[in-house]
Amino acid sequence: MVDVLNVASETTATPRSSTLKRALSQPATVFGVILVAAHLFLALFSPLIAPHDSSALVGAPLLRPSWEFLMGTDQIGRDYFSRIIEGGRIALLVSFCGVAIALAVGTILGVLAGYVGGRFDEIIMRFVDAMMSIPEIILIAILTLALGKDIWALIPVVAAVYCWGVVRVMRAKTISLSTLDFVRAAELRGETRLAIILREILPNLTGLLGVELAVRVSSAVLRISALSFLGLGISQPTPDWGLMVQEAMGVVFTDPWFLLLPAVMLSTLIIGVNFMVDGFARAFGIASTEL
Repeated sequence: MVDVLNVASETTATPRSSTLKRALSQPATVFGVILVAAHLFLALFSPLIAPHDSSALVGAPLLRPSWEFLMGTDQIGRDYFSRIIEGGRIALLVSFCGVAIALAVGTILGVLAGYVGGRFDEIIMRFVDAMMSIPEIILIAILTLALGKDIWALIPVVAAVYCWGVVRVMRAKTISLSTLDFVRAAELRGETRLAIILREILPNLTGLLGVELAVRVSSAVLRISALSFLGLGISQPTPDWGLMVQEAMGVVFTDPWFLLLPAVMLSTLIIGVNFMVDGFARAFGIASTEL
């Protein structure tokens, strides 16, 4: 997975327009933005774009791509194009909602632990260490088996898994911010801890939060697809890229596009997010390190 840590020294705030121009000056970043935008467009408008219901039997099994069925039909006669774009919509919905909850909870705990410190910090971080000692995919599998494979059950699973990494990143950033002059000046003015957190610390976390959101959404999409491939994630008839890859293994030698299409969709989303995040992280003075 990818963790994000701030390694830049504190500098004068850069206007958002200049930061955006600097990020988009890199061709790799633009390429990543285009890939992510294309996936978001398909996900948002899939109900309008899809020619058929993703679960409806609309033709003979294993039809080759044609004008009627742009990507053919699957093993039981469902339109593969409709299932591909609906699968992306579901993957992004589950991942985004789960990671958004993880970011909200993780930011609150991380900022409080980093700024308040003391025994509260010790308790929070020992619990975080214990949770992060469990491999992500194993924890997701256990929670999925306990809560079910419904997409609304997967959202709290994603939140529970990714929250602890967010706590560590936000705590580290908060500790570095707490030593800076503008925070010390607020303390000398007699402002409360809550006021300092809301007015001084949180506004300086926005860039890091955006990078964290993108990185962890892409990681969650990959993990959910991997679980579906193993039969532990989203189940039929709900479309999912990992489940489609698993089903295509039986016909990979006769109809290889059933394997290639969901694999290409998944890989282009992950590649696009990584390129986009790398460019914007550099623009915000944040370095991302792959672990």
